[in-house]
Amino acid sequence: MIILKLTGEHDVFYKQKRIGRYGREFYVLKFATMLKNSSSMEGGYFTLKNDPRILPTGGFLRKTKINELPQLFNIFIGQMSIVGYRPLVKSSYEQYNDETKQAIFCFRPGLSSIGSIIFRTEEKILENFIEKNKFYDEIILPYKGKLETWYIRENNISNYFKVIFVTIICVIKPTSRIYEKIFLGLPSSPKELLPYLRQK
Repeated sequence: MIILKLTGEHDVFYKQKRIGRYGREFYVLKFATMLKNSSSMEGGYFTLKNDPRILPTGGFLRKTKINELPQLFNIFIGQMSIVGYRPLVKSSYEQYNDETKQAIFCFRPGLSSIGSIIFRTEEKILENFIEKNKFYDEIILPYKGKLETWYIRENNISNYFKVIFVTIICVIKPTSRIYEKIFLGLPSSPKELLPYLRQK
């Protein structure tokens, strides 16, 4: 927090409206890693390779996922859970199909999720495409919806702690495919994603 206050734009926290339980909007908290109003600059909500909008310490915070830790406050006040589905901005949430929206409606979003584990390298995946928004909206987002729906349907204490365990492993070793052995019966990946998710 001291480093962030003394560098970049001197902001410690970043907040953004997301859709949570019962479809209600709330502000998700993160440590500031990018310039203010970065979503309105070139790149939008997607982070580019060597993105000039990233603050001096932003790359490290994002890579280690430390930037997500302020969401512990969201958890403390009941807006989120440790494990759930990742909350989306309204424009992305509205693109989920009715099945996914219905599945997640009564559940709190999470600090981690099965979707965020599998798409932990999402920024690198999108680097391969010129039309990033199109690929995200048509391929990545629908598959995320299937993954989040799968978790809600398979929601139990065992899977809850498995997600926490696998999240820790994947933060330490981003290339790990341990989730393939831990979570059986996951929805099949679209063929367009197979080369990037490295699924069997």
